[in-house]
Amino acid sequence: MAERSQSFREVIVWQKAHAFALALYRCTDAFPRPELYALTSQLRRAATSIPSNFVEGFRRRTKPDKIRFYNTAQGSADECLYQLILAHDLGYADTLQLQTDLEGVSRLLQGYINAIERSGC
Repeated sequence: MAERSQSFREVIVWQKAHAFALALYRCTDAFPRPELYALTSQLRRAATSIPSNFVEGFRRRTKPDKIRFYNTAQGSADECLYQLILAHDLGYADTLQLQTDLEGVSRLLQGYINAIERSGC
């Protein structure tokens, strides 16, 4: 799977994760000001960590290296999902669509990980 793509930008997992990060930034713009250095910052870091870790693993040469970075991206997705639930429950924003989008990214990422594990790369 990774060998066929010349650039991480061609990979659907990265495209969806990047689109999610952009949408999350727009959503968190409306969070209360006191959350700027708390939940807003945490969410943004977790959201950007997903595509960032994917990119970092993309050019790794060994399967364990690739999978380690992709697993880190999965962990960031899970962290972000919880924080979206928290933001929703606190009434900061309706994050249900972002949660759905993130779950889709997570499924794609898991599929990519599974393909890497099955492949010889």
